[in-house]
Amino acid sequence: MKMTFYVAAAVLTILSSAILRSSASANDIVIAVAGPITGQYAIFGQQMLRGAEMAVADLNEAGGVLGRKLVLEVGDDACEAKQAVAVANQMANKGVVFMAGHFCSSTSIPASEVYYEEGILQMSPASTNPLLTERGFDNVFRTCGRDDQQGQVAGQFLAEKFPGSRIAVLHDKTAYGKGLADETRKELKTRGVEAVLYEAYTAGEKDYSALVSKLKAASVDIIYLGGYHTEAGLIVRQARAQGLSARLVSGDALVTEEFWSITGEAGEGTLFSFSPDPSKNPEAAAVVERFQSQGFKPEGYTLYTYAAIQVFAQAAEMAETTAVDALIGKLQSEVFETVFGGIGFDMKGDVNAPGYVFYEWSDGKYSYTEM
Repeated sequence: MKMTFYVAAAVLTILSSAILRSSASANDIVIAVAGPITGQYAIFGQQMLRGAEMAVADLNEAGGVLGRKLVLEVGDDACEAKQAVAVANQMANKGVVFMAGHFCSSTSIPASEVYYEEGILQMSPASTNPLLTERGFDNVFRTCGRDDQQGQVAGQFLAEKFPGSRIAVLHDKTAYGKGLADETRKELKTRGVEAVLYEAYTAGEKDYSALVSKLKAASVDIIYLGGYHTEAGLIVRQARAQGLSARLVSGDALVTEEFWSITGEAGEGTLFSFSPDPSKNPEAAAVVERFQSQGFKPEGYTLYTYAAIQVFAQAAEMAETTAVDALIGKLQSEVFETVFGGIGFDMKGDVNAPGYVFYEWSDGKYSYTEM
């Protein structure tokens, strides 16, 4: 029922955006947000959408960018690569000058080739695979961290907090999930810890009993999972049903309350890495309050998307243009005031924002933990 609500809201948002776009003037600046607006990861698409809508509304209320109104286009890639490329081409045809997207690394990476060819600035709020910013595309940036950073933190955390534990490393074969699992496994190896099981699973399935049986046979104490909250929730729930008490540890894709709606009490004690909670930043207080007044909790990648649009707007004002080369020059050299505080980017396009910490799920909520 919850997912149905989000999908319905997403459809209404896309329709509203289309109506606004059709009445936009030639003087308006057209930007976009794209992600899994529908599909099994739609909760993250909604986080991005709400962040983008709020940022555009706030900027327009303050006078727009370069004295011009911002118009927001919305693209739905459902975290599918082919669909993401189609969305990127659609946005190019609509004259978009800035893309806040995509969410999944497996969609941001192929879509980035279109943005590079078309001279469109891309800034992903959520795609953490290192490859996104390692190919020399100077128009590609991100406001989130990288899996090699996250994996290093995760490997260190597991080795230090659970010495002597039998650790299984799982991944969902995606650019994000496998990348994160492999980086964590690599860090474990450097610390002298070998995973007792390294296993892939298929995203989108409902029955993981065979995988759970392998985990039980290996007598694992810790399940480190590179993947998304839906499969993670099903795996831990089915593990408990089969009497396996191994603790689940994962990455930033568990930063949604929807995880607990899948697991219930089976999710108790689950750990995941994410950045220090951006909603706690003093610079984010007024924005967070407005979200909360709308009955929306700006968790996960909501503020990451808001920050991406803030950065675009400030870069355009500094450059006095939306031309991509001028924007790139400012992004590579200036500091931008955002809901994260002051941030900048290196020559690859990676952000210098804080790294990763761990959170623990308990009684339906997650909170920072030092264990």
